[in-house]
Amino acid sequence: MNRRSSSSRSGGGASDSFRRRSDVPRKRNNDKGGGEAAADVSFIVGTCSSMCPERERDTRERLRDLSVFERLYGNPTKSSTDLAVKKFCRTLSAADVQASDVRPLPVLEETLRYLLSLLDSREHPFEVVHDFIFDRTRSIRQDLSIQNLANERVIHLYEEIVKFHVISRQRLQSCSGASISSMHHLNMEQLAKTLTTLYNIYDVNRKPDYIYENEAEFRSLYVLLHLNTSSGVMGEPLSLWFRKLTSNLIKSKEMCFVRNLLRSYRNGNYKSFLRTTASEATYMQYCISEPHIREMRSFAVECINNVCYKLQPYPLLRLSQNLMMKEMDVESLCQECGLEIRTDSDGCIVLPTKQANFCSPKEGFKNYDLIGIEIEKLL
Repeated sequence: MNRRSSSSRSGGGASDSFRRRSDVPRKRNNDKGGGEAAADVSFIVGTCSSMCPERERDTRERLRDLSVFERLYGNPTKSSTDLAVKKFCRTLSAADVQASDVRPLPVLEETLRYLLSLLDSREHPFEVVHDFIFDRTRSIRQDLSIQNLANERVIHLYEEIVKFHVISRQRLQSCSGASISSMHHLNMEQLAKTLTTLYNIYDVNRKPDYIYENEAEFRSLYVLLHLNTSSGVMGEPLSLWFRKLTSNLIKSKEMCFVRNLLRSYRNGNYKSFLRTTASEATYMQYCISEPHIREMRSFAVECINNVCYKLQPYPLLRLSQNLMMKEMDVESLCQECGLEIRTDSDGCIVLPTKQANFCSPKEGFKNYDLIGIEIEKLL
C-alpha cells in the first residue's frame, strides 16, 4: 500500500534553507557568497577575550538592551563579562568589524558551553531561554564565518548548535503563545542552515574512507526532516542526496535506520515505523521523528476506521499495543480524530469503525509517549 500524502506541516517552514550556504567556509581570497557575515567582510583573526566585546556591552548597557540572562543582579543597565554574550548582527561591513570585536575559537567554545548550560534553566519559560540561545548561537556562527574557521573543533561546535535546534524543535511544540509559530519557523530555518554548513565542513575536511564520529547521525537528520515531501523543508530530493554519500556512510547503522524508517513511512507500515523508532532511534532522531510518529498513528487510526468490519468494533487495548501507546492515550487520540469510543457488553473499551466523521488532528495536537523507548537513557 502506498503511503498517502499527509496534511501535517509539523516539519515545515525552512523555506529553501538547505539550498543556501549561509555560513559555509570559503576560500580566503574569495569575495563571493553571502553568509552570517556580509560578503564585504575580509577574513580576520579575532582577539576578543570575553563572550561579548567591551564596546558592545557598554553600548547595550547604555541602551538598556540586556537580556534577562545578562543583567547583573537583575539590573537592566548593568552586565558583566561573565553574563554578557555578543548579539547576532544582521548586517556587517568591513568598516564595522575590528579584530577586538571578533571572538577566537577558544572563546567561542567557552561561550557555547555557557549558552548550552542555560538550556535546562527553570527560572524562565523555555521560549525565553530559546530566544536568547537562538540569537547568541547565530552570533557564534557569524564569528566562525568571519574568520573562515572550519577544523574539527569547529565541527564539534556546529554539532552542538544543531543539537540545540533539534531539542528546541521538540520543546517548542509544548509551548503556547502567539509567537510560538514564528519561533518554530525560525528555528527550523536555522536548523536547516546549520546542518548545511556542518555537512559542508565535513566535506571540506574529508579524509579517504573516514567518517567523523557523529557524522552518520547528523547526516541521518536530513532524511528524517524530508520523510514527508510536503513538510515544507526544502532541499535536494532524497534520491539525489543519497547518491552523494560515501559508501561508508550509506552502510552506517544510523543511515540504515533512517532508510528503514523511510521505507516504512512511504509504505504506510505504521507498526514497523513505530517499532523501529522505539528500538533504534537516538535522542536527536527521536526528537525529529516525533511529528512523524503522530502522523503515522493518526494514519493507523484512519485505516482501522475505514477498513475494519463495522459489526466488530476494534478493541482499544489491541490498538494501543499496535500504536505503542497507553490505552488512555489512544482514547484521547481517537477523540482528537473525531471518533467516538464506546464500552461493549463485556465492559471492554472499543472503537466502532466506519465512522464518517474522521478528521486528521490539526497541527500542534498533543504528543503521546512511545512505549518501548526510554528517553532518559538516550540523553
